[in-house]
Amino acid sequence: MAPPPATEAVNYGELTTSYANKSNYDSGVIPNKEMVTRLNQSLSTTNNWDGFKFAPIRESTVSRAMTRRYFNDLDKYAESDIVIVGAGSCGLSAAYVLAASRPDLKIAIIEGGVAPGGGAWLGGQLFSAMIMRKPAEKFLEAIGVPYDDEGDYVVVKHAALFTSTLLSKVLAFPNVKLFNATTVEDLITRTDPETKELRVAGVVTNWTLVSLHHDDQSCMDPNTINAPVVLSTTGHDGPFGAFSVKRLLSMGAIEKLGGMRGLDMQLAEDAIVKQTREIFPGMVVGGMELSEMDGANRMGPTFGAMALSGVKAAESVLEIFDLRKQQNDSQ
Repeated sequence: MAPPPATEAVNYGELTTSYANKSNYDSGVIPNKEMVTRLNQSLSTTNNWDGFKFAPIRESTVSRAMTRRYFNDLDKYAESDIVIVGAGSCGLSAAYVLAASRPDLKIAIIEGGVAPGGGAWLGGQLFSAMIMRKPAEKFLEAIGVPYDDEGDYVVVKHAALFTSTLLSKVLAFPNVKLFNATTVEDLITRTDPETKELRVAGVVTNWTLVSLHHDDQSCMDPNTINAPVVLSTTGHDGPFGAFSVKRLLSMGAIEKLGGMRGLDMQLAEDAIVKQTREIFPGMVVGGMELSEMDGANRMGPTFGAMALSGVKAAESVLEIFDLRKQQNDSQ
């Protein structure tokens, strides 16, 4: 299957022009009888399942193919252009816009969990529907996710429909690699020899299972990925929540964290989108990690700001990329 077109605009309000309108979501999105018939015809075995047989394979062939591909990716993305830490709704939205806008850039996504998507597989309290306040429905239209319009907000019938659609489109880009079950343990930093400015220049990684057992094991050194820009979208919850801003604090790169305030949807979503930015040279932060940085309110089970913070984060990354790359190449 061909990758998504690389010509979509960065502005989320214009992304809709590249995809079907809501009125024709049924075309190619929702499976129908004709699609199933074509599948059966392509298999050409539907009338003879008793004689069905896969092509031959040897176990070592699978092992070599799997291992070779993964280690080739490790080699290719050891020098990346952009590293995204966290593959939740914000990180994936940013990855989509970045990959579509700049197919020339190598984008590595680091996700601590086996399953990417963060908390966007379900709505609040393990309910299935996903709520997005307008104008975030424009992003849904851009990636082809149907919704019910309820006036000031829209409802996706299952959050997994949004996350699986977005994830599949991001992974289809040839310039994106997702390293899941992998954790960012630290940040690579550089000091400019002239200005003495400290900046982020990549990430330190390890298998998640190794990271979780540093207290009871020893001699488990990490790996690294160099990149002129790191986008951190690690959220505010879980064992690795707000990791990047906490690490900047512990190394003395920032003075303090604001700490997330109580839940207020009305205030929180606006604040998160507006404050998405480069918070430290080489480090852009988006999504709920910003609430820990700035002292913004918790937003709860509404997802519009997650998607649009990702869009703004992508714009912020591209605004600083040339400068940070020039600095990175010189050291």
